[in-house]
Amino acid sequence: MTLPGGFGVALDPGAWLDGGVLFGGTPFRVVTLSGRQRATVDGWLAGRRVSGPDDGVLARALVAAGLALPVPPAVRADAAGWPRVSVVIPVRDRPRQLARLLTALASLRSLGSLAEGEPVHEVIVVDDASADAAAHAAVAAAGGARLVRLDERQRAPGARNAGAAVATGDVLAFVDSDCVPAAGWLSALLPHFADPEVAAVAPRVVALEAGRRGWLDRYEEHRAPYDRGALPGLVTPGGRIPFVPTATVLVRAAHFPGFDTSLRGGEDVDLVWRLTSAGRQVRYEPAARVAHEHLTAPRAFLGRRAYYGRTAAPLARRHPGAARPLAMSPWTAAAWAAVALRRPVAAAAITATACALLAAELRGVVPDPVRTAVRLAGGGTLRAGEAAADAVVRTWWPAALAAGVAVPRLRPALAAAAVVPSVLEWRRQRPDLDPVRWLLTRRLDDAAYGWGMWSGALATGELDPLRPDLGWRLRVGSADDLVAEVRRTEGSGDAAPAPLRGGEACQGRS
Repeated sequence: MTLPGGFGVALDPGAWLDGGVLFGGTPFRVVTLSGRQRATVDGWLAGRRVSGPDDGVLARALVAAGLALPVPPAVRADAAGWPRVSVVIPVRDRPRQLARLLTALASLRSLGSLAEGEPVHEVIVVDDASADAAAHAAVAAAGGARLVRLDERQRAPGARNAGAAVATGDVLAFVDSDCVPAAGWLSALLPHFADPEVAAVAPRVVALEAGRRGWLDRYEEHRAPYDRGALPGLVTPGGRIPFVPTATVLVRAAHFPGFDTSLRGGEDVDLVWRLTSAGRQVRYEPAARVAHEHLTAPRAFLGRRAYYGRTAAPLARRHPGAARPLAMSPWTAAAWAAVALRRPVAAAAITATACALLAAELRGVVPDPVRTAVRLAGGGTLRAGEAAADAVVRTWWPAALAAGVAVPRLRPALAAAAVVPSVLEWRRQRPDLDPVRWLLTRRLDDAAYGWGMWSGALATGELDPLRPDLGWRLRVGSADDLVAEVRRTEGSGDAAPAPLRGGEACQGRS
């Protein structure tokens, strides 16, 4: 498996290059490069494109490890070869939102954002047993969409599957009725499918009405769970981008396994994790934007957060270990536990020991193992504090509250966990919301989500999403090791389909 010729390669935002060594990826790695490999990487960073099988397999190895980003070749708007797109819209009792979405799609097509090569050859509206079937049928007809009517409610996963089953496009674009794509969304997403290993690509989902002045609206502009941020990357459990929502997502029809209709939520996360566990790649591309009508009435806001929390237990049962709230090394966990118990000397000693052990492991791998170990182990422990505090006040707040009552010594640390990370986040994001209301809303957000997680875990008996993952460890190796891993996978018989081209029809299966 190689990254196709014509692709560029950039470093992942979470990775960095120091001399002949790459740091980053998922799981975190220290990867040594030979002189020729370093020259190749330097060429990519200077703008050179992948050419030849040796280039391609090294690029594939770095991309698969989360160390590098693939930069698809530029495709002219009038070029042939765009994959055909079937837009699938599940809807229930939302004729107004459906009309808005179909109007937006028609407007984008009339603008010719992809000119004569416009790949949206069909729009399929799946009416999930709406009360007013005639209203939805009229809106679909006015928007030039094909209508599939379900007489019994299937919920969004079943409706998406029903639309995929009749679609004839190469790529299935699932777009919820409360979304509005922005100009250029497809031209930013579709080039990624030139890589045959890419099964799905998701855009950035932002607030539909950024100008609304309610305090929850302003909070959601920065903290909505649909928005995966401004940085592109590989989507993988435990990674920088662990999932993407299916409010809008593009899936290669040949790889679409169908949404799991037995899940009562979290089917979008499940789909992504099934694709990644099958060895396919899912990418997040924030250059494409789709606006979403967030739920910002207080009751709906809290109910949705609790609902998301309840999805963790069923997901953990299907994907053991993937839904855990916090991943860190035992050394880091021990250091922060000592801090919480007001034992700063013990915390410093634990971190110093971790740095010394890592320096010994890195000797002969990096030029300055002590400096690198301090940066990775010491700096990593400091940075992990915010994530640990977030888990304490979000996932574990019922247990943390009980611990604070039973152990007075923990109360200052718990109070700091409840305040400091939120204040730091407010300073980084500078939302149009004062810090007091930001902090209070964060606590309500976390309380609702954590309540949902605990209620879901206790109701199902699945406690895995409440457990931390303390198995984190640094992986040290060479780029040749990564290349060998790619070649082993290539030799296992797993065949990938050829890159999609216009005119090749693939039917999605539910």
